[in-house]
Amino acid sequence: MVREFENKNEWAIILGASSGLGLSTAKKLAKEGLNLCLIYRARKSDVAAIESEFEAIVSNSKVKLLHFNKDVVKSENRESILTQLEQNLQETGKVKCLVHSIAKGNLKPMTADGARELQNDDFHITMENMAFSLYDWTKHIFSKKIFSKDARILSFTSEGNKKAWQNYAAVSAAKVALEAISRNIALEFAPHGIKANCIEAGITDTASLRMIPGNEKLKEYTIQRNPFKRLTTPEDIANVVYLLTKEESKWITGVTIPVNGGEHLS
Repeated sequence: MVREFENKNEWAIILGASSGLGLSTAKKLAKEGLNLCLIYRARKSDVAAIESEFEAIVSNSKVKLLHFNKDVVKSENRESILTQLEQNLQETGKVKCLVHSIAKGNLKPMTADGARELQNDDFHITMENMAFSLYDWTKHIFSKKIFSKDARILSFTSEGNKKAWQNYAAVSAAKVALEAISRNIALEFAPHGIKANCIEAGITDTASLRMIPGNEKLKEYTIQRNPFKRLTTPEDIANVVYLLTKEESKWITGVTIPVNGGEHLS
């Protein structure tokens, strides 16, 4: 089997790689020969299971692996991680793609009797993690001159970017900002060969979705309106990430692409 990126010493940096879309993307890209730099944030009690997943990826695909349980927002963490990555790149290695799959946000109602309500700080925390970090990582990698000449930057948004869902206001605002940042990266970094796109994932049964109040009803409604009568899977999204890293997709940039089996049609 021919692997797209085998023996090219190219790397994927995945932010939010411990589960869901990020983990599935890591598995798919490794299968195609991309080395992995995986960043995630987890409790100590969960680390062993997560690292076991990572080691299984490497065992099956024979790629190089770096992984870090660190907060992606802190600049000192970015510097430390990228310095270690640089050492592993050696003279010929480059970053082929940056995948942003951060799902750290606050899901709170704007009004609630006796419950915690959405505050200004909730917006700041959510925007910092789920939107602004895309630019911070892009700029930091770029400043180190380790992007490949045909690098791809991919991030995940949702239908909540344009629809109002209960308790989703802070995340919705972050998704809108994420898309705007991605478009501008596509425009302003184009002279350096960098392409940037957002994937608008359909409703996917991940840990992040299960944190949204009323998610069971949301899943039921989605299955009814989806032409294929099923939810989107993390593997569906990972497959499109792979497609958008290929040579044949190099003329696609600055767009948000629905990947939902036609969910948006009704």
